[in-house]
Amino acid sequence: MLSQALSPARSALIRADGRPVEWRVTPRRTDYAEAEAEMEARVADIRAGEATERVWLLEHPPLYTAGVSARPEDLIDARFPVHKTGRGGQFTYHGPGQRVAYVMLDLDQRGRDIRGFVRGLERWIIGALAEFGIEGEVKDGRVGVWVTRKGPGWSREDKIAAIGVKVRKWVSFHGISLNVEPDLDHFGGIVPCGIREHGVTSLHDLGVLASMDEVDAALKSSFEREFGSTVAG
Repeated sequence: MLSQALSPARSALIRADGRPVEWRVTPRRTDYAEAEAEMEARVADIRAGEATERVWLLEHPPLYTAGVSARPEDLIDARFPVHKTGRGGQFTYHGPGQRVAYVMLDLDQRGRDIRGFVRGLERWIIGALAEFGIEGEVKDGRVGVWVTRKGPGWSREDKIAAIGVKVRKWVSFHGISLNVEPDLDHFGGIVPCGIREHGVTSLHDLGVLASMDEVDAALKSSFEREFGSTVAG
């Protein structure tokens, strides 16, 4: 029940003034540098009080990004363009069939708790996955959301969603990526997030043949439980 889900830690992430977040979906594949420049501009405007908060959902063409902790040896095969970025984390892949959500929120209005914000992002993803019957998990010492897969005599943990954020003057940007139906072979050019001993998966790989629109709807409803109302942008 919603009343049970909203613990004190979670409710701190909802703005006291109830101001909705702009929810924007871009249907075309968006160039990474273009997206990063637009994020930078929006973050500055939010900080200046000239724009509302925004969650921006999109897809990128195939590419790798290197976060501030990326290790050169984790780039195995630069088969796609590599973009250095100021977000936290290491190497990750973005591409068609993966829902990227860039999250530009004013944390000054949401409790000024970066760790609590990241926990909120994790709950957001886990809540969306639950709508498809998938049990997402967080693991100590690992960033992102994972699923445990089991069969007769075997068990493994695969990553289904990545988290990489940056906060500037209490405004967040970058965000999350959720694997819906990407080409999982494309992850083979990197060590995703620096973790060698585990794999990656997607909704379709798990047998959940959800459309991107259905995933977007689940993300929206779960986001509103964790962060408050949205309005179409």
